Formats: sequence, structure tokens, C-alpha cells
Amino acid sequence: MPTTLYERLGGRDGITRLVTDIVDNHYRNPLIKTRFEQIKDRAAVERHSVEFLSAGSGGPQAYTGRDMLTTHKGMNISEQELIAAIDDIVAAMGKNQLDPSVQNEVVAILYSLKGDVVRR
Repeated sequence: MPTTLYERLGGRDGITRLVTDIVDNHYRNPLIKTRFEQIKDRAAVERHSVEFLSAGSGGPQAYTGRDMLTTHKGMNISEQELIAAIDDIVAAMGKNQLDPSVQNEVVAILYSLKGDVVRR
């Protein structure tokens, strides 16, 4: 039985599929899509997101991106936008048939990052 969150997310392959679905959702979400449409290198966003989720969930990958505070500084993201992004992530986890307990764990982690993301 998988023990780490990384394993419960499906390892690198599962996380890669999940991140692709998350980013697709972000680009379609009317509340946050304009922020993503401004990104010039979607592949880099996806790569860093896979690294971040992998490293943060107990996987072997190292995260090579900027920390959350630096990444979101000056963006002035609202709580509504954060919730929209988290909703996109929950939808992607549902699409990937992740267990509700895994989804709850991921959502708890995401909310723990709120202070580094909202109104920065």
C-alpha cells in the first residue's frame, strides 16, 4: 500500500497527468485564465509544478523553481482567485480519480500556502 502522498498521487506519471489537467483547467477558468494567458512558457510552468508537487509530497524530484512568496510577489492575488485555483485542482484530482482522503490532504497543503500567495 502506498505510504507517501507522492505514491498516493501516482508518482511522477500520476503527478504529471494531474498537473496537465490542472493547468488546462486554469486556462479555462474565467476568474484566473488571464493570469495564465500572460505566461510565455507553459512548459516551464508545468515542469516546475510537477517538481513542486513531487518534492512537496515526498517524491525524489528536487524543486528548481522559486519559492511561493517570490513567485507570487506583486501579483496581488485575491482570496477568490486562490479558491478558483484550488477548485481547478480539486476538479483535476477528481478527473484523475484520486481518493477523497488524498484530495483533502492536498487541499490542506494548498491552504497552508495562502499566506505566501494572497495579496502579495
